Amino acid sequence: MDNRCFSVKGKEDDFSRLEIRLPDCIKNYRYFRSLLKPSTKLLVLVKANAYGHGAVEFASLMESAGADYLAVAYPVEGVELRQSGIRTPVLVLTAGTDFFPEIIDNALEPGIPNLYTLEALCRVLESRGISRFPIHIKLDTGMHRLGFMSHEIDALLDFLSGTDTVTVKSVYSHLAASEDPAEDAFTESQVAMFKANADRISAAIGYRPMYHILNSAGIERFPQYQFDMVRLGIGIYGISALPSVKLSPVASFKCKILQIKHLEPGDGAIGYGCCGHIAPAGTDIATIPVGYADGIDRHLGNGHCSFMLNGHRVPTIGNICMDMCMLDVTGVPAKAGDTVTIFGEEPTASELASILGTIPYEIFTSIPRRIERIVIR
Repeated sequence: MDNRCFSVKGKEDDFSRLEIRLPDCIKNYRYFRSLLKPSTKLLVLVKANAYGHGAVEFASLMESAGADYLAVAYPVEGVELRQSGIRTPVLVLTAGTDFFPEIIDNALEPGIPNLYTLEALCRVLESRGISRFPIHIKLDTGMHRLGFMSHEIDALLDFLSGTDTVTVKSVYSHLAASEDPAEDAFTESQVAMFKANADRISAAIGYRPMYHILNSAGIERFPQYQFDMVRLGIGIYGISALPSVKLSPVASFKCKILQIKHLEPGDGAIGYGCCGHIAPAGTDIATIPVGYADGIDRHLGNGHCSFMLNGHRVPTIGNICMDMCMLDVTGVPAKAGDTVTIFGEEPTASELASILGTIPYEIFTSIPRRIERIVIR
C-alpha cells in the first residue's frame, strides 16, 4: 500500500482531536483479511461517521488498503463519500424510499428489505429508462428488524421475474448474537435459514449473487460461513469478540489542559451543582476542553472514571459540563498545555463503556464532528 495517498489533517498537538493511527488500522485489517479465503470479499462498515472515526478519512484508508466494498447506513452518508472522491462500491443498508435519485446519481447500491421499497425503486428506474441497476436483498433470519421474511420470498421472486430494471448483486442477512457462545445454536439456525432462502432466490433468478451474513464477531467465530463476502464493522476499529485476541485500538481521543487551579481553604466547590464540595484544600484541578457535547457522558463525572495524563491516571472531579470537564491532578506533574488521553491505549473505549454499562460502539459514535479527526502515519 502506498502511504503517500494519506494526508495528515492537522497536527498531533491540535487542541482536541481524535487521532486515527494508520499502522494500527492496517494491522487490524490484515488480521481479519488473514481469516478469510483468498476469494472472499471484504466489506468495511463506515456508517455513523465510520463509528465516530471520521467517514471520509476512514473510507480513504480502507479504499487504499484494498477493501472490496464499503457500507453506510443512509444515502446521505454515501453521497458524502462520493463527493469526497471515494470510488469503491458502496452498499446503502437503509436506503429508504425518499432518496433514490441521489442513490442513482452517485452510483450507490441500495439494500432492499421489502417489496414496498423495491417497487418504489423500480418506478424511479423505469422513469429514467435504467435497467439492471444493482441492488442487495436483505433477508430477516431472526433479528426481526429489517428484511424479507421466509413467507415473503415468493412475492419477491414474482416481482423480480417481471422486471429487468434491477440486478441482484448480493443477498445478505445480519447475525443477532454471533459474539455470544450461549447463542451459537441460534446463530447456526440463522445461517441455515439464510442459505435456504438465498438459494431459493438464486434458483429463481437464474444466477447466483454474492451471499454475506458474517459481521466482525462472525468472521472470528464462524469462518466456515464466510460465503462470498463478509462485513467488517467494530473489529476494524479495534474491538475483538475473542478474549484471546488483542486488536489495536485505532483511535485515541486527546485534548490539552486549559488551566490548572490550586484550591485554597474555602475553595472546595467545583463545577455545576457544587458536586466537588468535599475536595480538600491543596487539591489541584485541571480543566480540559471536552464535555458531554463531545461524547464525555455526564455519568463519567465525579470520579467515576479517570483519564491518562503524563503517565498517570487522573480522575474526573465535579460534574461534566457541556464543553469542559475537570480532573483531579493533585500530586501529578502537570501544566497548562499538557495532553490528556480520554481513551485509546489507556483507558480503552471498552473500559469507559463498562463503567457506563454500555458498549464501545456508543463511546465511539458519541464523538461529534467538531472534534477533528487526524490520520497519524
